[in-house]
Amino acid sequence: MKYPSHFIHPSSYVDEGAQIGAGAKIWHFCHIMGGAVIGEHCNIGQNVFVASGVKLGKNVKVQNNVSIYTGVTCEDDVFLGPSMVFTNVINPRSAVNRKDEYMKTHVGKGASIGANATILCGIRIGRYAFIGAGAVVNRDVAPYSLVVGQPARHVGWMSEHGVRLRFDQNGKAQCEVSGQWYRLEDGRVEPE
Repeated sequence: MKYPSHFIHPSSYVDEGAQIGAGAKIWHFCHIMGGAVIGEHCNIGQNVFVASGVKLGKNVKVQNNVSIYTGVTCEDDVFLGPSMVFTNVINPRSAVNRKDEYMKTHVGKGASIGANATILCGIRIGRYAFIGAGAVVNRDVAPYSLVVGQPARHVGWMSEHGVRLRFDQNGKAQCEVSGQWYRLEDGRVEPE
């Protein structure tokens, strides 16, 4: 199947009914199912599976060996690290069909999920959150939050440029790279 203004490696399969945005790149040995939506300028690494019903916004970077299952939505500018894992059922059994029980997982704009992290289904990851490599996320993650470990726990805050924020006694911090100011109030971070 040919899509204008895209690159799809010949070893990959894009099923009828998949929507692929302009400028997207789909590399070796991928399978994009019908009903999946891949946004403009997404980069889908080697050996990636995208199920029907998945929605990826613009400029989503999916590294090698990631499976994105039905129920997952990623907003614009999300980064999915190598071999990270989404789940879609809380209590899977081979002999029990639970396709009607797939849970929704939402990844907010600009969030990054590190290599080998596991995201349990039904989770909301806030915009610009940062999930450390190998983390097991079993609850919602606040916007701009940095979480690490198994299970994942909050250990700090990150800027939109992926720089750790250090808040002063007035609840203000500046990103060392962009110069953007942020404020921390009532356990929430917002740019100023």
